[in-house]
Amino acid sequence: MKKSALLFLLLSSFVYSQNNDQKMLSDIYKLSLTNSKCYSWLDYLSNQIGSRLTGSVGAEKGVAYTKQQLETLGLDRVYLQEVMVPKWVRGEKETAYILDNKAKTTVPICALGGSIATAKNGLTAEVIEVQGLKELEALGTEKIKGKIVFFNRPFEAENIDAFTSYGHCVDQRFSGAKEAAKYGAVGTIVRSMNFRLDDFPHTGMQSYGDLTKNKYIPTAAISTNGAELLSKKLKENNQLKFYMKLSCQTYDDVLSYNVIGEITGSEHPEKIMIVGGHLDSWDLADGSQDDGAGVVQSMEVLELFKKLNYKPKNTIRAVLFMNEEFGGKGGRKYEELSKQNKENHIFALESDAGGFSPRGFSFECDATNFEKVINWKYLFEPYLIHSFTIGGTGSDIGHLTSAKIVKAGLIPDSQRYFDYHHAANDKFDVVNKRELELGAATMASLMYLFDQYGID
Repeated sequence: MKKSALLFLLLSSFVYSQNNDQKMLSDIYKLSLTNSKCYSWLDYLSNQIGSRLTGSVGAEKGVAYTKQQLETLGLDRVYLQEVMVPKWVRGEKETAYILDNKAKTTVPICALGGSIATAKNGLTAEVIEVQGLKELEALGTEKIKGKIVFFNRPFEAENIDAFTSYGHCVDQRFSGAKEAAKYGAVGTIVRSMNFRLDDFPHTGMQSYGDLTKNKYIPTAAISTNGAELLSKKLKENNQLKFYMKLSCQTYDDVLSYNVIGEITGSEHPEKIMIVGGHLDSWDLADGSQDDGAGVVQSMEVLELFKKLNYKPKNTIRAVLFMNEEFGGKGGRKYEELSKQNKENHIFALESDAGGFSPRGFSFECDATNFEKVINWKYLFEPYLIHSFTIGGTGSDIGHLTSAKIVKAGLIPDSQRYFDYHHAANDKFDVVNKRELELGAATMASLMYLFDQYGID
């Protein structure tokens, strides 16, 4: 065959594939925006079931509901994967107030996940304010012993990516109690992890690390308005006292499940691609943004493929992970069983950053595969998807360790996410239907492209 003829055939094949890809993405977005189920799924998950704290009845109901819905999609396989998870109960609503020259000012707080309770009558002590763990260390036992440590480092407003600000603050929530206890503190309160000044305390996971149980101290988040007020009053009177009462309790681990739906690959069933989010939420609200949105978007990817009669080359799974918020045991169990079964995962995509307008993806991969992704950017431009970066992807898929795998995390607009993250206002009415559907379509499009062209 002459070189010119071969070149023509190659060029024709490229143009044909390009046109097919453009049409497929167009079909995906159109179907998602006009005839998808993700918003109605989220409505039920949020408004009929509600919060899904690991180990709770709500989590059990979430497992049953999502499994039932996956079974209606005509998938090749839907099943549950057993995982033992912690069970922590908040108890009665927390109480807190500032005691300043006999004046009592109530402030909103909530226990952090895994905290112990205070004594039955609560805890009262003087307060010392710090900006972080380094300042805590510098102050030492002499100035901290017997006091409540108040971690008050705010979000950095100058960062465009809200998750950067979160990353620079969250150590005081996760490790604050553990570190303060080493210097004799009797409790900690932590400024809530958000930009906005409001009255919602934001909970979240904390860890006592390797402390012995007799060294555990109660720890709670205080709303940003409450933190501002406490800081102001401390400047006026550094001998004021703070009262808080927590009633939380930790029980033995209980049985729960990851929920998995699967379409078997038509050419390479042994090669597995997964898309997922976490089914558990915190207990203060129904967890619509974190991470009900990611759950229903992952389910929607499979529904879109079935409705479009798309038969993937590789096996595609939607994995709804349990226990991301409280230790990540669902992701670890999935990887443990994957190793036992000698499974080969080639691609994993996670949605755990809210249901806001999609902006792009972050990737964990080598330079060759990232170049492939960059070559697909033009396909996403009509849908205003523009951000393709190297970076973190997701905590649940982070455990996967196949020999050769590309990981991706959906990047929605992050500016409002932490207004709701882990707080009592993370409810269904803060999720926009079109934004949720656009996110599902964007995820399905990336899954389609990796299924068509594989990884290098």
